[in-house]
Amino acid sequence: MKKHLLIFAQVVFVLILSSCNSNTPKAAAEKFLNGIYQLDYNAAKQVSTEDTKKMLDMYEQFTQNLPDSNKMQFRKIKIDIKTVKEEKESATITYITSDNPHEQTLHLIKQNEKWLAHWTKEDAKTENSDSMNDQVPANDTGATSTETPIDSGKAK
Repeated sequence: MKKHLLIFAQVVFVLILSSCNSNTPKAAAEKFLNGIYQLDYNAAKQVSTEDTKKMLDMYEQFTQNLPDSNKMQFRKIKIDIKTVKEEKESATITYITSDNPHEQTLHLIKQNEKWLAHWTKEDAKTENSDSMNDQVPANDTGATSTETPIDSGKAK
């Protein structure tokens, strides 16, 4: 009986560990986006490409000079991931933020079996101009993919 109980406990443990897989496009996007909006650039860098880390260094320098009241406003922003389009080595995440109801995109690539945010100057410009001009960003990558809507658990 003890042997069966031990085997059952091991199986449950393995299932729990495998269900907590943080190496998914959605998990990487959540960590990256929450890192940016919480001004936790070190967390965002953990799931970023080398080029994206350079962009984050610039943003970090810029936000150091912001008044604390502005920093608090950033930290109040909530992220809601709407869809994940995953291909073999790339993914596109669409999301909205609590301060901007228009869908925005984040591109990820898979490097060394790990999903990483690939955020470019163009992405940052599009995001900033969309917020300021209240326009919806274009979201046509021209690639075929599988789109998976994400249930945020909110009543519709």
